[in-house]
Amino acid sequence: MRCLLFVLLACSFLFALTVAAQEAVRGPDNTSPGHIPGVTVLPIPGKPFFAHTTTEWTRTLADGNVVSKRINAVLARDSRGRLYREIHRFVPSGSKDVAPLEQLHLYDPVTRTRLFCDGHTFQCILCDYSPQTYFDPPQESDYARSNKTMTRELLGSDTIEGLYVTGSRETTTLKSGVDGNQQPLVSTREFWYSPELEINLAVTRTSPLEGKAAIRLSGIKLGEPDSHLWDVPIGFSLRDLRRSVQRQRSPVP
Repeated sequence: MRCLLFVLLACSFLFALTVAAQEAVRGPDNTSPGHIPGVTVLPIPGKPFFAHTTTEWTRTLADGNVVSKRINAVLARDSRGRLYREIHRFVPSGSKDVAPLEQLHLYDPVTRTRLFCDGHTFQCILCDYSPQTYFDPPQESDYARSNKTMTRELLGSDTIEGLYVTGSRETTTLKSGVDGNQQPLVSTREFWYSPELEINLAVTRTSPLEGKAAIRLSGIKLGEPDSHLWDVPIGFSLRDLRRSVQRQRSPVP
């Protein structure tokens, strides 16, 4: 059952491409309740890099207890636009524990395939990959008829790892009573965006429900990463679930 669920999630996942850098004050950002994702990286050719990512997740419980966890992972993109992303399990902040590997996500916009490798089952699944070709940053007017309001402010410019970045902060307010909340719920997201790489090099999300998550790229190396990152890991089996392959395997009536 767990493997089937993993297959369904893997084959339904879509990645978004970006608009031109000058049209956006930040890169795309995927969030979902109960999950703390890293920065979103788009399969843009000609902008290769290799980086380490650190995620610090801090929550204050009802009794005042503070829970702090972290993840260290690797993120890369080659000149073809292929993406390499590690998904690790959280470990306590301040500990010397190594965050266990949960999944590897490998995307190839040229062959239009995506490879998901499960660190528990040691199985990789190859699926079709049809990325969108645009990204529209949310606008304040998008929330006019919803139960939320959003405002955006620009934070100026700075440098991260020697790369020029521009900052912005989005403040989202969920109106009282919408989700059983007696008072409005205010969340913020802060982005520091690199036009050169067309990604956010730092993202800080603060929510009364999820706490604070700070994600930052470090050790950024511009240029071509090791091509072996996109190989099927040693010791992993491979299931090919591409539609073309499945049609070939289907019996002729």
